[in-house]
Amino acid sequence: MLTRTDGTLDVTRMSALVDQVADLHRQGIEVVMVSSGAVASGRGEMRGDHAVRRHLDAVSARQLYSAVGQAKLINRYYELFREHGIVCGQVLTTKEDFATRHQYLNQKHCMEVMIDNGVIPVVNENDTTSVTELMFTDNDELSGLIAAMMGAQALVLLSNVDGVYDGDPADPSSSIIREITHDEKAQADPTTFISKSKSSLGRGGMGSKFRTANKVASEGIAVYIANGRRDGILQAIVAGGDNVPCTLFTPAMRPVSGMKKWIAHSDSFAKGAIHVNRGAYEALTSSVRATSLLPVGVTQVEGEFEKDDIVKIISPAGEPFAMGRVCCDSATAAARAGTQGSRPLIHYDYLYIEKENG
Repeated sequence: MLTRTDGTLDVTRMSALVDQVADLHRQGIEVVMVSSGAVASGRGEMRGDHAVRRHLDAVSARQLYSAVGQAKLINRYYELFREHGIVCGQVLTTKEDFATRHQYLNQKHCMEVMIDNGVIPVVNENDTTSVTELMFTDNDELSGLIAAMMGAQALVLLSNVDGVYDGDPADPSSSIIREITHDEKAQADPTTFISKSKSSLGRGGMGSKFRTANKVASEGIAVYIANGRRDGILQAIVAGGDNVPCTLFTPAMRPVSGMKKWIAHSDSFAKGAIHVNRGAYEALTSSVRATSLLPVGVTQVEGEFEKDDIVKIISPAGEPFAMGRVCCDSATAAARAGTQGSRPLIHYDYLYIEKENG
């Protein structure tokens, strides 16, 4: 959204976005910005007299452009916010910074201190050190993780269209889906009405936004997908009303703890997997009562993990449906598999169920 078709930074759109965020800040609304644009900014700088001297592979080019662009991008944000008498600060992060609970809480504390002191955090992935297997899928994934970490009331995902459509957005007969409830999300097939296209300069797309919105809303956070090129779109969303051109994913009503929110976004950090039988699957996915994962319901332990590592939980059909922080290592879990009377392998407080029945 902040990148022009020629691959350079769209400063005009960036300025308009800062104006909106500054207005929300003056209203007393706490805002964390997750912004891309470092690579585009660096690419725009490395032209003319500063053009790249030799051909670079994709990883090297990304590292070079982001190293140059991060400085330029945050300086631009700094100057734009300073015009409003507001201070912003840069937070660069990588996927590994969310891998352990300790690192996760350190980042949360950093941003809380900034907000408490009237500083707007501008968060971006550190592309100088993130390489393929360690990168976030896109900034949608990162923003969802940040929203969950900070206990946000709402997450706004800005795109170049007005929201999720019931057909091709370019088709005049298509219309915006104004609201997707929690129950509808579980049944919806996003491939039937979401364009699979994405920016040639970015890694995301509407499908990514849908998946992020789905997960974050299930954690009790309202999520809006809206057009970032519409003037005053953030104010319109905050003000509410039926005529705001966007898609709202209504939040689930069940409370989700901070620990469970961290686990919910830790699937890429899983060190192993625990397979369960039909009885355990039905007990865990039932919404009737809280249930821990007991050894008696385990049929197989996969991979090597230590106590407190994140593991995936696999259904009898072979599909992952939950994640949790395990209370023992893989050898102990394998030895207890199928036995009765043992302590839970994963306590309910450290268990996040992605799919629930009932």
